[in-house]
Amino acid sequence: MSLSSAAPQPGEPGARAERAAAPGHKASQVRRLLQGGRLFHDRAPGGPVPRLLMRWVRRPLLPAVRLWRRNLQLRVVAGTLLMSLGVVLLLGLVVIGQVRNGLLDAKGKAAQTQAAGGFAAAQEKANAPLTPGGQGGDAVDGTSANNSWRTELVDQLASGGKNAFNVVALSADEGTRAPRGSGSVEAASIPQSLRDSVNKGPGAFQTYSLIRYANGQEPQPGLVVGKRLYDIDHNPYQLYYLFPLTQEEKSLTLVKGTLATAGLFVVVLLGAIAWFVVRQVVTPVRMAAGIAERLSAGRLQERMKVTGEDDIARLGEAFNKMAQNLQLKIQQLEELSRMQRRFVSDVSHELRTPLTTVRMAADVIHEARSDFDPVTARSAELLGDQLDRFESLLSDLLEISRFDAGAAALEAEPIDLRQVVRRVIGGAEPLAERKGTRIRVVGDEQPVIAEVDARRVERVLRNLVVNAVEHGEGRDVVVRMAVAGGAVAVAVRDYGVGLKPGEATRVFNRFWRADPARARTTGGTGLGLSIAVEDARLHGGWLQAWGEPGGGSQFRLTLPRTADEPLRGSPIPLEPEDSRRNRESRERAAVASMTGSEHRLTAVPTQPGGNDRSSLPVPSRTPVAPRTTPVSVHPAALPGSGARVVARAAEDRPGGDFDSAVQDPERGDANRGE
Repeated sequence: MSLSSAAPQPGEPGARAERAAAPGHKASQVRRLLQGGRLFHDRAPGGPVPRLLMRWVRRPLLPAVRLWRRNLQLRVVAGTLLMSLGVVLLLGLVVIGQVRNGLLDAKGKAAQTQAAGGFAAAQEKANAPLTPGGQGGDAVDGTSANNSWRTELVDQLASGGKNAFNVVALSADEGTRAPRGSGSVEAASIPQSLRDSVNKGPGAFQTYSLIRYANGQEPQPGLVVGKRLYDIDHNPYQLYYLFPLTQEEKSLTLVKGTLATAGLFVVVLLGAIAWFVVRQVVTPVRMAAGIAERLSAGRLQERMKVTGEDDIARLGEAFNKMAQNLQLKIQQLEELSRMQRRFVSDVSHELRTPLTTVRMAADVIHEARSDFDPVTARSAELLGDQLDRFESLLSDLLEISRFDAGAAALEAEPIDLRQVVRRVIGGAEPLAERKGTRIRVVGDEQPVIAEVDARRVERVLRNLVVNAVEHGEGRDVVVRMAVAGGAVAVAVRDYGVGLKPGEATRVFNRFWRADPARARTTGGTGLGLSIAVEDARLHGGWLQAWGEPGGGSQFRLTLPRTADEPLRGSPIPLEPEDSRRNRESRERAAVASMTGSEHRLTAVPTQPGGNDRSSLPVPSRTPVAPRTTPVSVHPAALPGSGARVVARAAEDRPGGDFDSAVQDPERGDANRGE
């Protein structure tokens, strides 16, 4: 077989696969679709290209939409203008309709009166006897005399209303006599329906029609009134009066112009009034909003300017009174907090001297416990253990006092966090052996270098690992390390009791315990996580927590690789991939993918000589889980806590990639502290 015969021909599945795999094929296909105008025919709805076009269309409208949402005055004025325009249009239509009906009714009554007089005069003239040498005296026959009489009749009747109306006479049998008319009016101006009505009845009939002229004059609307009469020979004929509506049309045009001008003026005036009135209300509200923002920023001396005695003034007075009371309460709380911090600091320092003396005495007693009876020896051991716990609590109180006083200093230097993690795990091994827990480290294949204070970071990780072992219910504890961009992260994952909803926001509070009835086996003081979050903030980093009931918890420490460098994301997602929600999402996606693949394979007929692909595995895609929590804030902005339970997307991958929010700036980052 030659190469030419073996190559796939255009249109075959192999050729399509090769073209799809060629570099730049997708971009070239998009360009062809855009140029050919077949975009929405060749792309499925919701595909990447329609979404891109929708984004291009929506992007210029975003500022206007944002302004519409944020500006109450604009919405009120625009609504007032629209409603005013609707009212003016409705009122204008009603007025124009009434004026038009009035003009037409008046014109119809006047036309009926004028036409009735003309019909009576024509009939009287037809009933009058002919005088010698009178009508038709010079005519050759009766037909010529009748035509001459009808022409004279039309001229005589039309002479009484020059430019007011025209007269047209038509024979009952149009084939015998030509129509007679005044003012160059064409007989075609009279509708056939009116002619039929006049032939059938003895009375007068009228209708509206377009009057046409034979001399090139522009056609104009008019009222046509006709009646069947008899000439001097008692032959029936039709006499029509045509009344132009030029004057009425001018009057109606004048009324329309007047109403349009007045309506436009009224709409503009109502818009200006609405803008002025709303401004009187919105301006104090905007002022109150601005002052509230400044109060929330800590500028407690800000107050609203109050003028007058109306409702807005009373609102301003109430707002100022509230701000003043808040300032007093905050000042009292700050003073009380300073006193408490000073008390803790003073007591901690004062206790160190007696504690040192007691420690020395306890050491002497503990060394001589072999000479005591068993009860006294056990008391000496308990005394030493409780003194150790007391010293730990006192050290934690002193450290908290330094943070509260702003005296904590950072001694940062480049270190490899893997060494710190190994020291922490080595210190926690005895406790892990007693608990039956195995500590595993993930991501330590490459160096994790960062400028940090090794003592403080080791203290943070020691608290996290010890807490994970204590609450891990004897299951494995996973310590994960990762570095990406300008950040490093260490996450400690346990599979114990986990955290209930809302507890992750309080886990860093001082002396807080998830289960107060739970016994402490390691003699904790309740200040470890509070000191840990302060250490993380001192580095400019984040310490965050995630947990689910019965599914364990994960604490993530994120630090900048270089001191004083702001963080933009974390290399490790806060919610682990093995969480219950992510597992369920992956299972649903796998089932959906399998179902869709089966449908596609069933719909495609088997190709002759092709391979059976029904046994091929169908890769599953994990869909993006919906966000159920609000956008996170910087841990430093949370009072006493840098943690929260955050719903993460299922496609977040731990390791060397940033969070999805760092990759896509348009999405909110639930793992970010900003």
